[in-house]
Amino acid sequence: MNCKNILFFLLMFLVSVNYSQEKTIADVKIQGAKKTKHSFIKSLLITKKGNTLDSIALEKDIVLLRRLPAVSHAYYQVFHSHDNAYNVFINIEENFTIIPELNLWTTTNNVFSYKLGLYDYNFLGRNIAFGGFYQYNGFDSYGINFRAPNLFSKQWGLAVNHQNWKSEEPLYFADKTANYLYNNISFEVLGLYQVNLKNQINIGVNLFREKYQYLSGFFDASRESLDLNKLLFKLVYTYDNLNYYYQYVNGFKSNLYIQYVVTENDFQNDFFIAWNDFFYYKRFGEKGNWANRLRFGLSSNEKSPFAPFALDNNVNLRGVGILVDRGTGSFVLNSEYRHTIYNKNWLAIQTNVFADFGSWRNPGGELNDFFESKNLKLYSGFGLRFISKKIYNATFRIDYGFSVLHQKNGSKGGLVFGIGQYF
Repeated sequence: MNCKNILFFLLMFLVSVNYSQEKTIADVKIQGAKKTKHSFIKSLLITKKGNTLDSIALEKDIVLLRRLPAVSHAYYQVFHSHDNAYNVFINIEENFTIIPELNLWTTTNNVFSYKLGLYDYNFLGRNIAFGGFYQYNGFDSYGINFRAPNLFSKQWGLAVNHQNWKSEEPLYFADKTANYLYNNISFEVLGLYQVNLKNQINIGVNLFREKYQYLSGFFDASRESLDLNKLLFKLVYTYDNLNYYYQYVNGFKSNLYIQYVVTENDFQNDFFIAWNDFFYYKRFGEKGNWANRLRFGLSSNEKSPFAPFALDNNVNLRGVGILVDRGTGSFVLNSEYRHTIYNKNWLAIQTNVFADFGSWRNPGGELNDFFESKNLKLYSGFGLRFISKKIYNATFRIDYGFSVLHQKNGSKGGLVFGIGQYF
């Protein structure tokens, strides 16, 4: 073997030895997080001191952090430390997460109504949502909510909720309507399990009591008042492949809800309900965002005024009105294009155009009801979004929706206000 061959093989050996040495993490440092505990952030990360430096793991960590209510934005930097070791810097831009809630409105009976609440979405700096509300709409309501996704470990958490809710609601008896005082007193406990970055399961029980008291409208002596004790078993499965960049969202998400209600009374049977929300978001250029939500749900098909799927402004079709109708099946497609027209350090303003389409199965009806023209609703419109980039979920939205399908009954259109994106 000549000298050239020896030098060549020696060079190849040295190169292979050099590349075989894996880059390791000397330290992981958290920057920018003030309220959120650094130890808590590190407990969520795949990237840890002593591990092999892995860009794929770092990208997954950044996606996870950007989903936290406390994090407005996150990114990482890698710097050489010594030998084959590197320091990883996780940079956090925090949201303000102590959010007051104030809503004002007038009911159908011209009662001045309000809702006051206060929630901390990063309680104790550990991604815990804790707070409550008081509401007056002619009746007194309140609720207390606690949700800690990482209470026991990175994967295991707990949610506990209590609510005493009162509202005047219309119930539909064929072509007649009656208004009832509805009261729901509930206690709920859910176990939260994070399978991995994309999959999560919540499972638990809700013990609740429903009361109905006749107020006005069509009178049925057999239904003047009801007092029902019920037990609800709940399962929620979430597949989440969304990526966030400030007010922009990209990717796919699916939420499956399954509930089974056990009741002991002569008026209602045990009850099953399930629905799935599919979300798809697509970035267009630097300022555009296309957002879509498809919901399909079915329940036990009882011919009852207490059907679970409501047709409502604030839930599915913007402009349709408040609690317009109910059904035992629901198909809804919401689609909108959001375009940012102003974007500074703390504030972004978006315009949007949307189309909301929905159809319902009547209580006790058939699947063909979804295709009946009287059950088809299509609303379109436009709106504005005022978005704080430093406060969690601080998006004030206003939309105007108008009916595209001209029907004899139903709202021709109207304004819809709210906090947070519509979906």
